[in-house]
Amino acid sequence: MTRPAITGTGVFTPAQTITNDELVVAFNAYAERFNAAHAEEIEAGTVAAKPLSSSDFILQASGIERRHVLDKAGVLDPDRMYPRLDPRPDEAPSIMAEMALDAARTALADAGREAAEIDLVICAASNHERPYPAIAIEIQQLLGAGGFAFDMNVACSSATFGIQAAADMIRGGSARRALVVSPEICSGHLEWRDRDCHFIFGDVATAVVIEPSDEARGARFDIHSTRCATQYSNNIRNNHGFLRPVHDQMEDRRDMRFMQNGRKVFKEVLPLVSAHIAGHLDQAGWTRDDLKRLWLHQANKAMNDFIGKKVLGRTPTAAEQPNILQDYANTSSAGSIIAFAQNSGDLAPGDRGVICSFGAGYSVGSVLVERA
Repeated sequence: MTRPAITGTGVFTPAQTITNDELVVAFNAYAERFNAAHAEEIEAGTVAAKPLSSSDFILQASGIERRHVLDKAGVLDPDRMYPRLDPRPDEAPSIMAEMALDAARTALADAGREAAEIDLVICAASNHERPYPAIAIEIQQLLGAGGFAFDMNVACSSATFGIQAAADMIRGGSARRALVVSPEICSGHLEWRDRDCHFIFGDVATAVVIEPSDEARGARFDIHSTRCATQYSNNIRNNHGFLRPVHDQMEDRRDMRFMQNGRKVFKEVLPLVSAHIAGHLDQAGWTRDDLKRLWLHQANKAMNDFIGKKVLGRTPTAAEQPNILQDYANTSSAGSIIAFAQNSGDLAPGDRGVICSFGAGYSVGSVLVERA
């Protein structure tokens, strides 16, 4: 059976950044205006006051120091508090496709491949700019790729689920060479006016080329095994959807953007992910000592530290478990791929590692790779 391999990676990073200090100034200005405008209701106990944020709070809660975004001005406007991205005419490339193209071209160059050699494009992301036509098909057309394309969404696990789907198709012969792209405009679904989550997300796009290992033109990571799992939970949720108008729900409701019960997520997801990786290693006949690197989902430093210690049986070094969220924040499904793209070139042939992402669903996906 054909063994698939990751032969190229690419990352598109927006030019604009927002530091914690900048974000706190904007959020606190909004909160103070809100509290002043609702002083009587707050005094009466009918409206909750908005607590102020701080850079220390953000860093201690998440490990995040800054994030990249497509539009900084809109987010930092206390009267707006969300990005301003102008609509585009139908004949123009969508924002997601444009981001994905940048990452895809880098990944193709890394793999030494032309777009015409790709016969499968999967756009795996936590949100999609429109329901149809698929963003993946638009990317396929703009790149000049062949074959077929489709969108998929498994929230923060989308990229690893996409890698499994592509790897399975290459093993089965329904595709020869795949491109898995994850353009994540997380700033668009974040509630920037909520102190508990206003700092979490950033924007980015990643791309991965997957093809038969024996056809690779350069360095590669053989995919030994993939494993995905889901378990339903409401603790991470976004209720926005196409049925919103038919329910007469066009008002600015809090549940129409990212929501999470952070404490429950922390308590329930950590053992789920740790057990998932341990089970995957056992299934593949690998041991924890085989792992030279963990490329984990970049949601929260404390979560990754816990998982890394559980998986390795000791505290991982910074090299063994690279974190990028201090610079990128949580970029949903793209986080583990950024970590892999930026922290894999130093591994030697025979070195092994696991790419793992997890999130809403709950969902968790892991990919066991070996440098060849």
